[in-house]
This record gives sequence, structure tokens and C-alpha cells, in this order.
Amino acid sequence: MLDTRAFFQTRVQERYLHLLMLQIDAKPGLSTRIHALREQVLNARPTVCLERAKCYTEAYQQHAAKPVILRRAFALEKTLQEMTVFIDDGELIVGNQSSKLRAAPIFPEYAVEWILKELDEFDKRPGDAFYLSEETKEELKEICAYWHGKTTLEKGRELMTDTLREIHAAGIIRAEGNLTSGDGHIAVNFEKILKLGIQGYLDKVEFKRKQLDLTDWADLKKSQFYQAVEISLRALRDFINRYAALALAMSEQENDSVRKAELIRIHENCRQIAQYPPQDFYQALQLTYFIQLVLQIESNGHSVSLGRMDQYLYPFYKQDKQEEKITDDFVMELLENTWIKLLSFLKIRSWSHTRFSAGSPLYQNVTIGGQTVDGEDAVNELSYLILRSVGETKLTQPNLSIRYHKHIDDEFMLECMQVIEKGFGMPAFNNDEIVIPSFLKLGVDKEDAYNYSAIGCIEVAVPGKWGYRCTGMHFLNFMRVLLAALNDGKDTMSGKTFKKGIGKLTDFESFDDVLRAWQQQVKYYARAGVAIDTAVDTILEEEVPDVLCSAFVDDCLKQGKTIKEGGSKYDFISGLQVGIANLGNSLAAIKKLVFEEQKISKAELLRHLETNFEGLEGEKVRQILLNYAPKFGNDDNYVDILLREAYMDFINELKKYHTTRYGRGPIGCQYYAGTSSISANVPSGAVVPATPDGRKAFQPLAEGSSPSSGTDELGPTAVFKSIAKLPTNKILGGVLLNQKLSPAAIKQERDKKKLIAMLHTFFTDLKGWHVQYNIVDRVTLLDAKKHPEQYRDLIVRVAGYSAFFTTLAPDTQDDIIARTEHTL
Repeated sequence: MLDTRAFFQTRVQERYLHLLMLQIDAKPGLSTRIHALREQVLNARPTVCLERAKCYTEAYQQHAAKPVILRRAFALEKTLQEMTVFIDDGELIVGNQSSKLRAAPIFPEYAVEWILKELDEFDKRPGDAFYLSEETKEELKEICAYWHGKTTLEKGRELMTDTLREIHAAGIIRAEGNLTSGDGHIAVNFEKILKLGIQGYLDKVEFKRKQLDLTDWADLKKSQFYQAVEISLRALRDFINRYAALALAMSEQENDSVRKAELIRIHENCRQIAQYPPQDFYQALQLTYFIQLVLQIESNGHSVSLGRMDQYLYPFYKQDKQEEKITDDFVMELLENTWIKLLSFLKIRSWSHTRFSAGSPLYQNVTIGGQTVDGEDAVNELSYLILRSVGETKLTQPNLSIRYHKHIDDEFMLECMQVIEKGFGMPAFNNDEIVIPSFLKLGVDKEDAYNYSAIGCIEVAVPGKWGYRCTGMHFLNFMRVLLAALNDGKDTMSGKTFKKGIGKLTDFESFDDVLRAWQQQVKYYARAGVAIDTAVDTILEEEVPDVLCSAFVDDCLKQGKTIKEGGSKYDFISGLQVGIANLGNSLAAIKKLVFEEQKISKAELLRHLETNFEGLEGEKVRQILLNYAPKFGNDDNYVDILLREAYMDFINELKKYHTTRYGRGPIGCQYYAGTSSISANVPSGAVVPATPDGRKAFQPLAEGSSPSSGTDELGPTAVFKSIAKLPTNKILGGVLLNQKLSPAAIKQERDKKKLIAMLHTFFTDLKGWHVQYNIVDRVTLLDAKKHPEQYRDLIVRVAGYSAFFTTLAPDTQDDIIARTEHTL
């Protein structure tokens, strides 16, 4: 019998020599293996896979009499038992989301009406196209037939009042994303998973089940949860063992000695981690990936993130290095393989939802850096390797975030600049100096606050202790609210009055009346947004309890309930507000040009807004609005403070409300604000008429909390100062700032150090929240739009995430091109 361990130890030396020959070190580029795997994924044509949809449909039919939570556990079990598994040539990290690369699973339990409506248009989309065979389309129609009347979309709508449905349909508030595709926005407790292993969780479940008194109603309900968790954990174990068996079978057919050794090692890794804790770094990374993979199969939510990988994987890395079991070259290759695997995940959304998430992002965030609970710099050797590996692969996944703090390692920051210079929008920076104190004020324990990670785009939460959706469901269009305030409550797009106002702009005697009208309307729509969230939250709790994810979040097993029932330790949610800078610029224009200087009359402004500034007179008024009113992003208190106060009107109203978990266990259960509006500024602008900042009808709104394109004229430092005047300590859903620099701006080391110094001032002195960079010039973007075939690998920062530029719809491309290009 072959001694596989001895065989591997002998052959692995050959492998390391091979890696050294490929010169995988500081900055040499990708190995032949990784380059081939990268090309394979990038060249795969996006399509769909029906295996999950078939399994879930059959399981729901077979277990129709069982509680929903058990139906979902059995459905996951059936999927993991029957879905296709494969190991691609050369890969070291294994596990596939669907039957082939870049094939998006279908989640019919959330929604099917959009699938049937758009089925023949998937390949005709201007961006994010999918290509389906006619046979696949027919099969999909058959699957969808079962789900009519059973989906979360249909049931969620029924929980809304007629008025809420009308507000949603009008586009003032949008929550379609979560109704049609699940929650997400979470990171599970990877640290605990790596310590306990799957069997450790099964042992916990068995212990809790033995304590139940089934004469008690609450315990009976808990028993269903524990049974569902047990089914799901065993299914996960068996799924990993399928890869162990496959790797062994492949090794027996493999003639190449190096690849044979690799397959045997993959077999051994999977056999170990299928049940027990990992024994080394390789196994720990593989188990981390498997957990991430199956969470994506269980739920259709996006922004399922990996937390602080450089912290929970570091003990394994350190031990292996001390025992000379692993080299940094091999760690780099494992990490790069993992990032390529993450890119292979794909999600198909309705076209209306796609417009809000342009570029097929999954927002799988990896966070590195930050501090220990003692306030020491947490940067370690693995932090560097993760940073370098992301820079070498240069992909849109994972979404890499750096936790900045005032004592962060200078050399690490310089290396961050070198990766930013590569021009794919990573890494982004979140600021410990604002997030940690804000969390402590909310009642988050110190050890948890210091362990926060970025989730999805720039949102933040404590991994493994936070419920779903640190970013909430609804998008609120601030400019639709402001226009209603100026028109006696009438929504000028739909023609409906949802909240009677206090008059029209022409009725107002002072600018204070404008502010009162804004306050009245924004309070109404803040409440409406929470009401919509409550309806959606309720139906998601009832219809799609995510069992496996709940098992990996504290304190769900202790309490015997899912995250959605209030099982997690913390529960805070943010909605997303769109059009931040437009709001400030519009208020400043009205105050200065209408009430103070009277360059434009009240009647004139309303008339030209209604006519979209048509004619010579309209254009003249528009130019006055554009050129003679202060603009956010230029360190001008006139507009910056106006925006801050108007935003606080919304924030103060929002904090009055509680999530559906309130009183059911978690700390918090509060809403807070957030500006991480992904690509929503483009479709949100498409439903907004002309606005008082001089923006013409249906043009994009400002992205995130960034200045409106072309209005930030005094450089990046002035932008920093304006952003810092926002109530950043209260916008815990994230204060998203995109900046665009020309490639020449950080080419020299002195330029990189200058940018580091600017970031230090922004984060340490001004208490900024976040910033990220596009390093690309306008000429390149224009040429890429004209000749997409020449720019397959061009990546841009869209909002809190990166995407391949040529896959974006033209209007989103234009929005990125229009952004201000700064110099240092």
C-alpha cells in the first residue's frame, strides 16, 4: 500500500523546486498554473446552472408537510448530495458552486416572475449578459411553474400596504434586491469553525438537543432548528468527502508524479476537514473556502464575506513556517487559487436589480490589517501575502479592504500603494479611528469592536456575531424626497402625493420653510422605508431561514433559533441613501441663488425644473445653478454644513425605529444610515427629473457620498475635508468615497508617500470613514468603451466594489468616465 504522506513529502519537494523555478516571490507575476486557472475563469461565458433549482424544487415537493426550516435543510442536503463536483486541472483549492465555471445557480424560492419575463433577453442585456441554450430555457420554465405564488417576492408584496407598494413601484424607495435574492451582508465565525471543525458543531447540536423539554412549545420549535442544523452540517461534511473521493480517484489515474501528489494531498485535506479541525494552513484555507462556497449555495444573498483572514489563518501559517512545512511561495499560490475560485462564483439578478449592482459583483470582502484588542498593530506576514496575492491576480474578487489606524505599519501602507498603482480599485480603506469608537457607543463589547471587518462594499460588522444585512434592504432616493418637499408633497415623477406637504416652493417665505418641508417629507419616507423593510424581513424569516449560516453565527446554537429570528449577538441594519451630494448642492443653490441673492425666482426655478431647463432661458438658469452656487467636495462650509444638517434630519428619524428582532435577544436591533449605494446612483438618477443643482433629468445622481462628477474642483484634500463634515460617526452603514487619480499621480515613491500622508490626515485628524481609488485616465476609459475587445482585463472601481469595465452597461461606463480625475 502506498504511504501517501511519505509520497507527498517526497514529491512536495519537487513541487517547491518547481515553484521556485517559476519565481513566485515578491513581484514576479503569476505562476503558469495560476495564470492558466485565471484565464480559464475569465474566458468562461456566463450562463446558468439548474442543478440547485431542480434539487430544491424536488425537496420542497417531497417534504411539503414538514416545517419550512426542515424543508430548507433537506433541500440543501439533496443539492450537496447530487450536484456535479469536479476538480480542474492544476487547482489546489477545490469546490464548485455549480456544474461548470461561471454558471449562476437559480434560486426559484425567491422569485420566478422576472426570470420568465426576461428569459429571452438575458443575452441581449447591454451589460452583465448571460447565455442560455433553448433546452435550458425550457427546463427553467418547467421549474418556475411550481413556484408561482410561493416566492418571497410575491409574499413580501402582500405584506405591504397599497401605499407602500406604490412608493416602491414609483422608485422612491427600492427593496427589490432582497425580495428577489436574499439577505447576505454577513461574515460567519471562521475562527471558531477552524477551532471546532464540523464535528465540533455537531457535538454542540447534540448536546443542546438533549437538554430540550418537548412538552414546552419553545423547546419544540428549537428542536426543529437543531434538527435542521444537524441535517445541514452532515450534508456539508458529506459534500467535502465527495471531493476527497474524487481527488483520490483522479490521483489513481494521474501519470504526472507532481500532480498525483497534489491530488493525494487534496484527498487528505478534504478527509480531515470534512469532520475535524484543520491541521495546517493549507487545510485551514480549504475549509474556509468550503464554508464560503456552501453559504453561497444555501442562500442567494450577496456580500457574504470572509472577515479578517490574516488574523484567523495566521496561527496556522505561523506554525507551518516554524516547522518549515510551507513556503511563502506556496502560500501565495494557494491564496491566488482561492481568489480565482471566488471569482468563479456567479449570481444572476433581475435586470432592475442588476442596474443597482452593475458588473455581476458578489462583494466577497476580505479584510486585513487593523488592530488587536489591545490596540496594537495587527499587520502580520500573512497580511502582506494576502495583499500581494490579490495584487498579482488582479481580479474583481475578493473585495479587499484595509483596516487603517494611526499606528499601522508604514511599510505595509507603502505596499498598499503599490497594489493600488496596479489600477484595479483595490485595496479600499476603512478607518478604525471612527468605526471602533462608534461601535463601542452602540454597546458592542470591546473585544468585538476591535475585531470588526468590512462586509460587502464598505459596510462593517463583527464576524460571526452580527445578524444579516449590516447594510439593509431599501434604497431611499433623496432627490425624489426633496422634489416632493418643493411641490407640496407631490412626487413629480408619478404624479402622486404620498404625504401632503406644507406648500410649494413658491409659497415659502424663507429658506427655513424649505428645510421644514424637507424635514416633513424625509421623516415620512424614513418611516416608509422601515415599514417596507419590516414586510420584507418578516417574509424572509418565515420562508427562507438560512440554517447553516445561523449555525456559524454566535449565539444561534445557544438560543436555538436562526439569525432571522434573533439568534445573533448583535443586530444593526442600515438602509442606503442615494443622491447625498445632490441634496447638499440643491439646498445650497436654493438658499443662495433664490432666497439670498435672488438671481433666480422661486417660480422660475420650479418652471425650469418641470421643463428640464429647455430652451435658451432654461439653459441660462441651469448654468447659474451650476456655476454660482457652492458645491459639496470643495471644503465650503456653506454647502457642507447644509448637507450635514439635512442628513441629520433623516438620521434622527431613522434611529427611532427597531428591526424585527427587537426584544428577541440581540443587542441593538437598530437602524442607522449608510451611503454604500453600489451602482444605484445610475438607475436612481434615471427616475429623477431635473434638480436644483443644475443636473438635467434622468442623469446619474452622485455616487455614494462622493461629490457630484466634475464639481470637486479644489483637489482631493478639499474633498476629504467636506466628507469629514458629514456626521460620519452616525453613518455606520458606511461613508463611501471614490476618488480617481491619473496613473502618473502615484508613479514615483515620493507620490505614494504623499498619498499615505494624505490618508493619515483624513483618517486620523479628520476622522474620515473610507476611501478607495480608481487609477485610470479618461483616455483609457474612452478607448475601452470604443474597443472593448482590447480591454478584457480592465477593472474599475464602480462604487464599494470593482468590476470589469467592458461588462458594464454604457450608462454606468459613462458615469465612471465622468468622475473628476485628481492629481496630488
